[in-house]
Formats: sequence, C-alpha cells, structure tokens
Amino acid sequence: MKVTRNAVAAFTAEFESEEELRHEQQTNLSLGALLLPTSENVALNTLLGVTLRGPWGGEVVVRATVVALLPAGIALAIDGDAEENLARLLVRPAEVEEERGESEPSDAAAPAEDTQEKKQNAWDRVRSLSQMEKILLAVKAERSERALLLQDNDPRVLLSLLRNPRLTVDEVSRLARSSFLTYQIADVIMKAAQWMGNLDVRLGLIQNPKTPPAFSLRILPTLPESEVRAIARAGTNMALKQAALRRLQGR
Repeated sequence: MKVTRNAVAAFTAEFESEEELRHEQQTNLSLGALLLPTSENVALNTLLGVTLRGPWGGEVVVRATVVALLPAGIALAIDGDAEENLARLLVRPAEVEEERGESEPSDAAAPAEDTQEKKQNAWDRVRSLSQMEKILLAVKAERSERALLLQDNDPRVLLSLLRNPRLTVDEVSRLARSSFLTYQIADVIMKAAQWMGNLDVRLGLIQNPKTPPAFSLRILPTLPESEVRAIARAGTNMALKQAALRRLQGR
C-alpha cells in the first residue's frame, strides 16, 4: 500500500494489487477499520479524510478517526459500508456493474436460525481476532461484539470501547466495576458527564479497588447519604471510609 499525506488531515492510500486489497478487506476493512502504514505524526482521535484507491483506479473517500498509534502505523476507524467500498475499489476501466447487488436475496426474509448462526459466527470471529484487530473493532463494535470485548484484559481494547458512540451507560457501569480497570480508563469515564451522571457508574467506580483513591474521594460527595453510610460502615479503603464519616458528621 502506498500512503501519501495530502494535507494536515488528509491521506491517500493506494492498493497496488487486488490481492493486497482483498487481504486488507478481510483483516481490517470488513471491521470498519484500516491500518495506515505511515510514519507521519497524527494525534489520537484526529478526524481524517482518507482517499482509498484501488489497483485499477477505483476510488472512495471515507471519513476516519485515529483510534490507536501503533509501531506499524496508524489504526483508523472508518465510516461507510465495507462491501460497497470494496466494490467501488475493484472497479476496472470501462467496467459496467449492472448486476451488482441485484441477484442477492433480501436479508428481511432470512430465517431466524440464519440470524442466530450469524450471531454465533460474529462471536467466534471476535474471539479469533488479534489484539490490534480488537482495538480497531471496538470503536464500531455492535452490542454482541462489545459484550465480548468488555471482558478483554487489554486496556487498549477497553479504551477503544469507550470511544464507541453506541456504548450504553449499563456497559460503562460494567466497565467501571471491571477487574481490568486502569487509571486511564477511570480517567476517561470520570471526564464524561453523561456517564458520571449515572449512579450505577459512580458506585461501580467507588466500589472498585482499582479506582485511584483521588477519584473515589471526588465521587464521594455526589453519592446519596445511604451510600455514604454504607461506605462509612463497610468500606475497605481507610481514607475513603474516614472521608465518608467526616461527611456524615458535617465536616
């Protein structure tokens, strides 16, 4: 793949062969991701415009978000339908694709067992992914995929999940209680008002021994008195327990 930086937030990625394009489709593009091999310096979470160019000149422009900085390049989460993008990239000069998509059956009539089989296949696929592939997938993962990724012990995967716009509060609550919680994960959660406005998320953090004590002390004043009393009676962190007692005493 030839990669060219066209502007501050724009790249062109040119596939040199159909084999290379189909390999990238199988490993990354089908997951809504792209590994951009470049030594260019781009900050995490930067929004980019990426022009993908197929081996015969077919092009598609996609919006992309930088989700990880890797030794091999930049991991991107990209918008758009993966199969449609592949079809456009595989277009040959003067090729007419009138039959594309017309012969495929509608998913609406698929039997229930087919749906279940697809779900099972998705779970099997997530389990077989490498850690880099999981990082790329996490930003756009569906709920069934997120259920598996939430159990991953790699904090990079969990941090990528927190960038998923479809992540729900109950999933964040699970992550707040996770034994794989790290300072960075707790920090991201603490900075998001839409998550910290939920009592279950705050309780998940303050009850998690992995949460930094400074974060727990910031959460304490936001809890109902009944929860503060519970911490004062049975808290395992002495500094937090004493802070709860002082709060109940009005100090």
